[in-house]
Amino acid sequence: MAKEIDRVRARSAVAVVKQHPGMVLFLASPVLIGVALVWWLVSPTLAVLLLIGAVVAGGALLLRKR
Repeated sequence: MAKEIDRVRARSAVAVVKQHPGMVLFLASPVLIGVALVWWLVSPTLAVLLLIGAVVAGGALLLRKR
């Protein structure tokens, strides 16, 4: 059974990103630095996979029901 996305929480998350893009960038900066280091030191393919995984995990944490 698929979980429903709570529309209020999803809209609230989008509103925060729209109102405070600098704060969101600051919070995401460790992940972005990590992806850049993996890209530079290891492999671009692995860095892209890491970025996709981080986006999926972040979305799951943001939208999961409590």
